[in-house]
Amino acid sequence: MSHWKPLLLHLYYYGSYPLRRRYLRQAVAAGRVPMAVLFYHRVADDQANEWTLSHRMFARQIRWLRSRFELISLQEVQRRMHLGTNRRPCVSITFDDGYADNCREAIPLLIKQRIPCTYFVATENVLHGRPFPHDAALGRPLEPNTLEELRVMADAGIEIGAHTYTHADLGRIDDPQQLRREVITAGEDLRAALERPVRYFAFPIGHHANLSRAAFDLAYGAGYLAACSAYGGFNFPGDDPFHVQRIAADETMIRLKNWTTLDPRKLGTPRFAYEPPAVGQVSSQSAVAGDAKPAREGCP
Repeated sequence: MSHWKPLLLHLYYYGSYPLRRRYLRQAVAAGRVPMAVLFYHRVADDQANEWTLSHRMFARQIRWLRSRFELISLQEVQRRMHLGTNRRPCVSITFDDGYADNCREAIPLLIKQRIPCTYFVATENVLHGRPFPHDAALGRPLEPNTLEELRVMADAGIEIGAHTYTHADLGRIDDPQQLRREVITAGEDLRAALERPVRYFAFPIGHHANLSRAAFDLAYGAGYLAACSAYGGFNFPGDDPFHVQRIAADETMIRLKNWTTLDPRKLGTPRFAYEPPAVGQVSSQSAVAGDAKPAREGCP
């Protein structure tokens, strides 16, 4: 980021803060406080790619979020969307891809502080230990999580979700069998390997062009509780809870402050138009979710 952009972001944040506070008061009174779901990728100190966040910055962001928001699970976000009411500023934490480095400090920090987290992984990478193709293309093949790491995270309360089979751009896939593998088989194989429920699905990249109604339908029919996009935007009470919108978190603290404190730019983000089919129109092709096991603490 150029040196002048943080200055502009600070000016925008503090200049629009009175407007944000007024909107929040009105939303609290009406029971219409929108909910932010953040997504991270990798927390490490090597800056190997542009989606890596330092340990220090991650800890700083979590401290700031805890002091200002109720930190809730993805399931609680859905519950408040379904109820049509929310009177408390709140944030839910998620991760995408499944980088082994997250087990050094980031996930243990969340577990220690009992902060809910949904952790989405690409099935092929964690099953076979293959680096993610976007990192290999940069000449920086980075280690994915192992199944044992995911099992220990899940036993400690971290929700493990599916992030397709091969980290594919689902907006580019027309072949029904390939799409089924990326959406349904990804969750089935992950569940079988972990012997744990896989209740949530997240689209890689996750912008409008990377989504499709066919993929949403498959996720719905497979029994996932929700499918998550990643183009930004808040989740409002009364929105359909099957589609959860998420906002990116990065190394820039001021951007996190802007985006989570009811940024007017994010409040108006166009929502991808998807409505789950009527009961009976799409049959469940698999039961991705299953029974949970007792928890134990730790993360290797």
